[in-house]
Amino acid sequence: MKTIYLLVPLAPLAGAILAGLFANLLGRVGSHTITSIGVAISFILSVIIFQDVQAGHTFNGTVYQWMESGGLKLEVGFLIDQLTVLMMLVVTFVSLMVHIYTIGYMAHDEDNWPEGSKAGTNSYQRFFSYISLFTFSMLMLVMSNNFVQLFFGWEAVGLVSYLLIGFWSVRETAIYANLKAFLVNRVGDFGFLLGLGLIAAYAGSLDYVTVFGKAKELATMTEAVTGWPLITAICICLFIGAMGKSAQFPLHVWLPDSMEGPTPISALIHAATMVTAGVFMVSRMSPLFELSDTALSFVIVIGAITTLFMALIAIVQTDVKRVVAYSTLSQLGYMTMALGASAYSVAIFHLMTHAFFKAVLFLGAGSVIIAMHHEQDMRKMGGLRKYMPITYFTMLIGAIANAGLPPFAGFFSKDSIIEAVHLANVPGAHFAYYCALAAVFVGGLYSFRLIFFTFHGEERFRHAADHHGDHGDGHDAHHDAHDDHGHHGPVEPQESPKVVTVPLILLSIPAIASGWLIGTVLYGNWFGGSISIAETHKALATMAHEFHGIFGMMAHGVTTLPFWLAISGAATAWYLYIARPDLPAVIKQKLAFPAMILEEKYGFDRFNDWFFAGGARGVGRGLWKAGDQVLIDGVMVNGSAGAVGWFAGLTGMIQSGRIYRYALAMLFGVVAFLSLWRA
Repeated sequence: MKTIYLLVPLAPLAGAILAGLFANLLGRVGSHTITSIGVAISFILSVIIFQDVQAGHTFNGTVYQWMESGGLKLEVGFLIDQLTVLMMLVVTFVSLMVHIYTIGYMAHDEDNWPEGSKAGTNSYQRFFSYISLFTFSMLMLVMSNNFVQLFFGWEAVGLVSYLLIGFWSVRETAIYANLKAFLVNRVGDFGFLLGLGLIAAYAGSLDYVTVFGKAKELATMTEAVTGWPLITAICICLFIGAMGKSAQFPLHVWLPDSMEGPTPISALIHAATMVTAGVFMVSRMSPLFELSDTALSFVIVIGAITTLFMALIAIVQTDVKRVVAYSTLSQLGYMTMALGASAYSVAIFHLMTHAFFKAVLFLGAGSVIIAMHHEQDMRKMGGLRKYMPITYFTMLIGAIANAGLPPFAGFFSKDSIIEAVHLANVPGAHFAYYCALAAVFVGGLYSFRLIFFTFHGEERFRHAADHHGDHGDGHDAHHDAHDDHGHHGPVEPQESPKVVTVPLILLSIPAIASGWLIGTVLYGNWFGGSISIAETHKALATMAHEFHGIFGMMAHGVTTLPFWLAISGAATAWYLYIARPDLPAVIKQKLAFPAMILEEKYGFDRFNDWFFAGGARGVGRGLWKAGDQVLIDGVMVNGSAGAVGWFAGLTGMIQSGRIYRYALAMLFGVVAFLSLWRA
């Protein structure tokens, strides 16, 4: 089986290398074929491994030892268990659907590049190479059995996401977005590295099993410099890394701007894979986190803040992709709350269901963008239902699942999170519970606002210059020009080709049905020993005792507060955008100050631009003046050149070719030598 384990990440890697290095030889068809086949092989092998794990066979072993220093081994190895195979299936299936979808979405990518642009050469092939390389990186992360390989995958997905977000590099907004993502993730990764350093220093190993075996010993230690409990310091540092990757407050600011990249990467990176890496990592580290209630409290509070406050921003966004982006932030907050409640399996369960219904929403948004000639402003849409029935119904499925209504997948996972948080016994759980309830209403509102505003009502695209209905502007000034492609005036939308709609249909199936696996995944001890929960944290055990099957859960669910809050949110959206489309503008005028706060995203972007970007520009300008111009150019480069020239001129005067000058120089030399000798 080790060969099969190796082939899972190596098949996408091979496709990425071939498409990247031999783009001219393979052409468009060859590039998308070979990368799609590589990911398809990876998915099929993941299914085989899943069946093997179901049969009771797990694996933990070294594939390659890179080096050993002072007893610390740096290795490439795989840990194949229930948690791993679930992530493998999600990553490879969503990636395969994205590869197929991309064939249609990027078919006319040459329109995004100036004529004759070198950067646009082989851009189609390069994009497939990048997304296949991303799949390899994510698989290496989730399959790792040690912190070294985890960190390799962690940084590799960050690097490839940088390339993908800034893929349309001729746009300043894309360059701004990928730099922002890169820098914010470096902040989180600094904490992650500190956590790894503490583990290496005190546990003496970077192997999961060894470190987890010493967890109770680590819990008795204190950090030497600060005196903090060591296990708390390790867990908080690791979670800071997760805050960056999984876009948790206040390190959330990079994800909405990352919508500047092509839509397929929004589904691949920002719905199903990279942003869930932090959730996966904390779940894998459950033997450590279970020993620190302080760390769990920190996790649940951060998750609660992210869940509610990011959902509120979604209700004022007008860019169809940004609504889904802020929805993703909110849903990631739900997963993080579950982690803080020690309901790791519930977090992973929501990770799985969310991957499917959010991929549907992102890819559906991309289908709408194609039909609208790359227009993304919902104020210029409306009435698209009759033109795009497949896109409409698949996005409706995604919206219902996102709102958490039965019998769709999101209902089972989101309700389980809310119940776990309600039963949690860590500080901050009550605050998190009320944030979760409020976010349920807001989630119903923004999910159906997206559907009603885009697919129902007046066909605003026929007079696209006018902005009717909701006049809230979710754009910053530097985001206004993206995805225009020279489009002006009315359009005649039509359904996207099958290469776009088939992945939407295939993803809609698990968006409906994946939640029905709740009995097996959550309450059937499916994760086994891959997740650890302390005896004092009894939320999941209590939920298991009260679970009576999916039909019993649905029957009980329609009597609970979360269900009626979601329904109320959906009904509010219907009233505002179907029954009374004139009201949103009135409400915005009446609530101008709160609306301004939400449109400004609480001021985080402006603060970052002023403090970090502005500060960086100031520091950079100072370094350029003092460092480049004065020190490097003035002293080191021009100064050394001037010194050599002066010395050469002096030497030229001495080496004149006249004998009397040589004799005079010899005389001075003898006098100087005798003077020094006598001294």
